[in-house]
Amino acid sequence: MSTAAFLLPALLLLPSLLAATAAAEGRTITVSPTCQGSCGGVDIPYPFGIGAGCFRKGFEINCTDAGVPLLTNTSIQVVNLSVDPPESRVLLPIRWQCYQVNDSDVNKVVSNMKDTSFFNPEKNVPIDGVYRISNKHNVLFVLGCATIGIVMTFKGQTLAYSSGCMSFCRSATAAQDGQCAGAGCCKVAIQPEVTSVVFEFPNIRKEMPQMLNYSPCDYAFIVDEDNYTFQSSDLRHMDRTRTMPARLDWAIREMPSCADAKDAADQYACKSNHSECVNSTNGTGYACKCSQGYEGNPYLVGESGCADINECNDPGKYPCLQPGECANNEGSYDCPCPPGYRNHDAKIEKCTLLPSSFPLAAKISIGIISGSSLLLVALLSKLLRLQRRRTKGLFKKNGGLVLRDVRTLNIFTKKEINKITKNQSEVLGKGCFGKVYKGILPDGTTVAVKTSIKINKVRKEEFTKEVEIQSQMIHKNIIKLIGCCLEVDVPMLVYEFAANGSLQDILHGNTRLSNFPLDLRLDIAIDAAEGLSYMHSSTSRTIRHGDVKPANILLDEKYMPKISDFGTSKFLTKDKNHTGLVVGSMEYIDPMFRETGQLTQKSDVYNFGVVLLELITRKPIVYDGNHRLIVDFCDVYKKENSGEAMFDKDIATEEDTYILEEIGRLAVKCLANVVEDRPEMKEVAERLAMLRRARKTGNINNKSPNYFEEI
Repeated sequence: MSTAAFLLPALLLLPSLLAATAAAEGRTITVSPTCQGSCGGVDIPYPFGIGAGCFRKGFEINCTDAGVPLLTNTSIQVVNLSVDPPESRVLLPIRWQCYQVNDSDVNKVVSNMKDTSFFNPEKNVPIDGVYRISNKHNVLFVLGCATIGIVMTFKGQTLAYSSGCMSFCRSATAAQDGQCAGAGCCKVAIQPEVTSVVFEFPNIRKEMPQMLNYSPCDYAFIVDEDNYTFQSSDLRHMDRTRTMPARLDWAIREMPSCADAKDAADQYACKSNHSECVNSTNGTGYACKCSQGYEGNPYLVGESGCADINECNDPGKYPCLQPGECANNEGSYDCPCPPGYRNHDAKIEKCTLLPSSFPLAAKISIGIISGSSLLLVALLSKLLRLQRRRTKGLFKKNGGLVLRDVRTLNIFTKKEINKITKNQSEVLGKGCFGKVYKGILPDGTTVAVKTSIKINKVRKEEFTKEVEIQSQMIHKNIIKLIGCCLEVDVPMLVYEFAANGSLQDILHGNTRLSNFPLDLRLDIAIDAAEGLSYMHSSTSRTIRHGDVKPANILLDEKYMPKISDFGTSKFLTKDKNHTGLVVGSMEYIDPMFRETGQLTQKSDVYNFGVVLLELITRKPIVYDGNHRLIVDFCDVYKKENSGEAMFDKDIATEEDTYILEEIGRLAVKCLANVVEDRPEMKEVAERLAMLRRARKTGNINNKSPNYFEEI
């Protein structure tokens, strides 16, 4: 285990707007014309400075001989210093430890340093310094398989803050680009008032040396969340000299607040006559900003400080609705009307002709029109109030007061849903409770918008719990619930879009795949089984889907399966197995459920056994008029100890017959009448994965009647 001390974060690589403005107008941004105004292309505005007499205490910047600005007494490179907002942006190195495997020592640590700290304690930014890690923008990322990253902050010798997360990979392909939810990558927020931090990597790899083949290192770093997107290739090939942009907040920390600072006039930092004091939002202290209508450096006096903005030079930002009329004044601007016209504020309303300028007939006409308009406006206002009242009522009735606090769920308004779906113009299909529409989110993401079920008082609590849990299910093989609209009679749910329709479509439907190889069928079966296994065992509540079938296994653009249609699911506690009603397809429902009303995880296993039969036979559950797939296959298997007679001829080659036999044998086990004889979904996924590995390596004993017992 190795440890590294990190100093405060930094952020984006954009120049300071205020500094640029000041420079453009020829005003110095330093406390004295003799002070160095920039370093390496980075402006150094006061209270920052380079050299004695050029900076306020705690704000010194070191400019190296190579022209690189650094935080004083550190090797942290500065890329931007901003006066308003009060933040600094810097580059931080990543922290890592790597392993190598040899015959004598499975886990020999090869670290990028000999000591345990990245910065020597005596050179660290003091705990009472001006900087704090920005909790609004920065995130702790931890990368690796079987990796725990812990970040700690100390005040003196006392632990003041500790947090971290763990990332794990079940296989070499578990980590997915762009996803940081625990598979190869995890992240946690940074708390306020954090200064220097220490990282630790508890070594938990001793029992899992095989992961070193695809994840030889542990990584941790603090970064502006908008400046890093996880790539699975980083697990193997991340550049260890890489730096990450991060953001830190600063403040004048000598006084705890503006009120205290103003009482100590000799230490008060806001020197411009047109400046204001604002309390720090990250720790104690305060900062200064120019008053409205002024711009510049509030920490400086005279022309170098806050100067009046000539708003008339920027009509795009400071408009006058009366064309060509603008008058600048100190701290603001006016939009006077021409003679004979008036208004209350020409910044927001046009000038109108004075009543005295109208002839009598025009005044009478205007009076009649105005009266009619007022009546119409009153009626429209009443209708709008009624509509808003009804919208609020629907939102409340559909559980909005609970669901609006679910962080993983987006709440869309009725107007937004209409815009997303172009007023429900493109129908993708029809679900259990209504139509499914295609939609486009503002960021360009394609989604599917489904009608849910009508909510009443009895159903309300159950619906909100189901939606909350669905939104928290994060797995690559489960369709993601993005959000919902509750301002309608029947709630609408917004899901990720599956470009290739359903497994039902490509097996038996209009988009039937003519070339549907065994490899792809096996991949779909394994991934779908892993999705169901996650539902059964990897969430805080036990989840029974209740209607697993090819139509509810959607496929993305790469034919990755996504378990869907949770409108029929039941979310039950560990000790509750009974449910009142499951709206599912009778051909797929577990016979034990029909007899006892008991819905268990093994009911989903039964359903999945039917899906396996459809994959290897390419026959629907009812085929050739009145033939029943389950009955026919089990009869053939019972008589001949083989399902070969019913295998799809397109994939029933001599070399693959044995794999198909093993899948058929597994399907029969899933369909066992005695519930206890059925395997768990986790076991089903593992057995299918073993078959895929054996097929790829050619390690199959075709003479063995019980392949699973041998591997």
